[in-house]
Amino acid sequence: MARRRTSRGASALAAALLLALTAACGSRLPESDFGGGDRRPPASTRDTGEPVRVGIITSATSPVGGSAFTGPRDGARAWFERLNARGGIDGRRVEVRLCDDGGSGVGNNECVHRLLDEEKVVALVATTALDYAGASRVSRAGVPDIGGQPIGTAYDTYPHLYSIYGSNAPRNGTPGWDGTLYGGTEVYRYFKREHGARTAAVVSYNQSASAAYARLVERGLKAEGYEVVTEQVDFALPNFRAVAADLKEQGADLVFDAIDAHGNARLCEAMDDVGAQVTAKVTNVQNWTSTVAEDYKDAPRCRNALWATGSSRNYEDTGHAAVRAFRDATEHLRTHSQWQLEGWAAARWFTGAATSCARTGITRACVDAYVNRADGYTAGGLLLPVSFTPSPEPPKTSRTCLSVARWRDGEGWVTQGDMNRTCFRVPQLAYKP
Repeated sequence: MARRRTSRGASALAAALLLALTAACGSRLPESDFGGGDRRPPASTRDTGEPVRVGIITSATSPVGGSAFTGPRDGARAWFERLNARGGIDGRRVEVRLCDDGGSGVGNNECVHRLLDEEKVVALVATTALDYAGASRVSRAGVPDIGGQPIGTAYDTYPHLYSIYGSNAPRNGTPGWDGTLYGGTEVYRYFKREHGARTAAVVSYNQSASAAYARLVERGLKAEGYEVVTEQVDFALPNFRAVAADLKEQGADLVFDAIDAHGNARLCEAMDDVGAQVTAKVTNVQNWTSTVAEDYKDAPRCRNALWATGSSRNYEDTGHAAVRAFRDATEHLRTHSQWQLEGWAAARWFTGAATSCARTGITRACVDAYVNRADGYTAGGLLLPVSFTPSPEPPKTSRTCLSVARWRDGEGWVTQGDMNRTCFRVPQLAYKP
């Protein structure tokens, strides 16, 4: 089995930084992929009971923007709606309780209190919190948090919290290994090996968090032998045209960034204006959305050089049954995104756990035990293999796979190779969160 990156949190952590600017034996899903005919008996002929209650915490109204973090929530809700239409879990409906924490630590603690203590949810699913201040409380209560987005360090710190990407950290109350996290260089290796890239630019704001993330990217690029060009713009009055002109002068093959979505669009416009052409303008899973044509409407050349990398199967891959099921269930949504697909996968994961517990009781402890022993879980092929087996020592290297797609006008995000075979053994670099 291909081993995963020790910590996927570095790329997801960029969102928070920029604000400062295996299945149990005998268990199965009610519908393995929500594909094919509905072979379940109608709910009325089966044992019905109290609803199974789950909670979803989302920073839906946050300083980052109204729709920045809602993708996982929308994907998870779509799964549960489809699941309930097919009879639920052993005849029991799944009752979803939502909570918007407003992107603040105070709001997050309030959501945790309401969902755990008042609503008595059996689990949290697809958590996407800008400031997961209530994480320690969730852990102490033994409530499984399944398939959350690792925007901060909580999923590499506490037991009972399960990132959608997995974690090999001890999760003993301290982030990573004694406060140090590790990330791989597979993204940089991919563009070097597959596309011959040699020079990479890293664009950041003159703001501490943005600059810190940029330094992390720079370290990874240099570890892979790149010549690195660093570009910094003023956060208040950014001169993207000057940056774009220098990128052209330096002959950069790749452009990475530590700036927000609006800044990225303006950078792309400037690159088109000055004629700066690159092999790839690389973005992350959070920006892997169907809104590219709109977001980059004034930068057609740069737009068609956008590439995204992640750890889940491209939401455009409708030839894959699990992706097709997701798209069928979300066809009513105005936009689609990779985070929606990952929220769907998180809800599916919970459903597998709850189904395995149905005969003995769907309890927090039973669901938690199921997810905790996951070793190679893929949500029917939607995810790269996920594991939570702790490593006592941080690895120096790891064989890591990645999902890659590039934007093409008229086609959307086009998958580049098989994510289960696009794998590299790369060094793991230490960083302090």
